[in-house]
Amino acid sequence: MKLDVIANDAAQKPWYADGLSFTCTQCGNCCTGGPGYVWVSDVEIERLAEFLKLSIDETKQRHCRRVGRRLSLKEHRTPAGLYDCNFLKEIDAEREVEGQVVRYKKRICTIYQVRPLQCRTWPFWDGLLQSEKAWRHASRGCPGMDVGRVRSVKEIESLRDAKDWPPG
Repeated sequence: MKLDVIANDAAQKPWYADGLSFTCTQCGNCCTGGPGYVWVSDVEIERLAEFLKLSIDETKQRHCRRVGRRLSLKEHRTPAGLYDCNFLKEIDAEREVEGQVVRYKKRICTIYQVRPLQCRTWPFWDGLLQSEKAWRHASRGCPGMDVGRVRSVKEIESLRDAKDWPPG
């Protein structure tokens, strides 16, 4: 006897099938925290060197650390005991609020235009897309998650699986 298999659409669709909202606020929260790694490829080091107007060797020496066979961007420890990417800088900024100029400190990525793929694809990383719980946990520290432009499943999975800079 042959039984027909009934397709289960819920099993086929990821939990984010309706898309996810994300717009980078350039807050720097994803560039700080516990010690970690921002993996960089040879192509990314070339782009970084050109942007910084340094040689590739000088870029590696100043801004990268070897971890096994791979290279990661260097970090520095903050007074608060966190580890910031060396390209995360705090600047003085101001904005107008109800007719008053408010001065504040803002953290920015000084290489945002040439940031590595790992940074470009945040928060659409495999681990954060595994479950809604993982996504929600990460969104507590990222003001750009669940806000702004809705990304389609196709776009999300393209970013998750990217091997080089995504377009745009």
